[in-house]
Amino acid sequence: MNAAAPSPGRVHVVGAGLAGLAAAVELAAQGHPVALYEAGPQAGGRCRSFFDAELGVRIDNGNHLLLSGNRASVAYVERIGALDTFEPFGERAVTAIPFVDLATGERWALRPNRGALPWWVLSAKRRVPGTRAADYLDALRLWHAGPEDTVAAALRPDTVIYRRLWQPLAVAALNTAASDGSARLLWRVLAETLGRGAAACHPMLAREGLSESLVDPALRFLAQHGADIRFGCRLRALGFAEGRVAELLVDGGSLALSPQDSVILAVPAAVAARLVPGLTVPDDHAPIVNAHFRCTLQPSTLPDAPPFIGVIGGLAEWVFRKREVVSVTVSAADEIVDRPADELREVLWRDVSRAFGLPEGAIPPARIVKERRATFRATAIQLKRRPSAASAWNNLHLAGDYVDTGLPATIEGAIRSGFAAAARVRQRRAAPAASPGPVRPTSSPTPIRDCQRAL
Repeated sequence: MNAAAPSPGRVHVVGAGLAGLAAAVELAAQGHPVALYEAGPQAGGRCRSFFDAELGVRIDNGNHLLLSGNRASVAYVERIGALDTFEPFGERAVTAIPFVDLATGERWALRPNRGALPWWVLSAKRRVPGTRAADYLDALRLWHAGPEDTVAAALRPDTVIYRRLWQPLAVAALNTAASDGSARLLWRVLAETLGRGAAACHPMLAREGLSESLVDPALRFLAQHGADIRFGCRLRALGFAEGRVAELLVDGGSLALSPQDSVILAVPAAVAARLVPGLTVPDDHAPIVNAHFRCTLQPSTLPDAPPFIGVIGGLAEWVFRKREVVSVTVSAADEIVDRPADELREVLWRDVSRAFGLPEGAIPPARIVKERRATFRATAIQLKRRPSAASAWNNLHLAGDYVDTGLPATIEGAIRSGFAAAARVRQRRAAPAASPGPVRPTSSPTPIRDCQRAL
């Protein structure tokens, strides 16, 4: 079945993860007609919330820590009107990133000062215990690192600061072991956060969940701006003609595109490689293991318990304390991803108990979530495989955390890629060759058979 061509000038965004949502929101806010297609029954991709019937509570499918220095993420949250869904932050907020070393029992909080000049490293109360101010100059080694250099090669693995700061930050940000992770990529992360002082390091913690803060408000925004949103609409192939995408082939039908239409492909890397001829993408992925324990750690019983904490010397790496759930994240989890869930539940809860100073007791109900292909591995080889937002076809643009944004596969990277793809659409439309004259939508695109309509 072939549907009639839609009105000219529409942007077709395929994929409703954060990259696709960011692109769609950016374009819709500027008055561009947008159609958003998602193969699954819900938006958010790997960054969403759902009700877990086994635990009887709502959980996030993974733990993600945003910082106020993630400029694209903050801009996106502000655009969709969701800033008030996060715990307050701003100039008056006290920035503290807490840690505990399970081997020694020491606890501390990294406390950068306001302003970019890092005088905080001169204060023993603000820096990592056992480190000297001069140790933090090691970060400059990342700045000067070559494209093949790893974090471990650029820094000094036998130092306290490496074990208690550089390594945990590298693994969390890159989802790659420090022995393999790109030194340059870690530098970009540090330069945009710790390198800009406390104003860029305040944690952005969602009050309810990832969907309530990053996904649902975006869908409402798009609906309010007239976007056509379709779930259960899987793209099977792209039809190419005359140097552009001329047709979207989906389950049950096809949709012809006008020469003025644009396509933003915001699907996983492997899917993009299948759909776009000759596209090279990262093909080595690292796992992440998350554990969600149904329990409540109230500040009344643990008055000093932080909402999250970095764990040194345990299997757990980061622990997040939420209303009904305590969640654990282990990045670059190659060594544990195949271990039985019951075994992981026991070991990770032991780390949680030690991190929060809990008495020994029964292990609460838990859900172990294993993402075997969570993100591409941030190695020098894989970075060379990252494509840009541009493609060989003039109306096709790529978005996703695998696209080369200069950042690892993080929320910030995904949103930044969506913004980059949206910018390319705007540039194409601004060019005289993009359209013979002003293009104004006169109707909605023809509905595609067998695709659920939403909103």
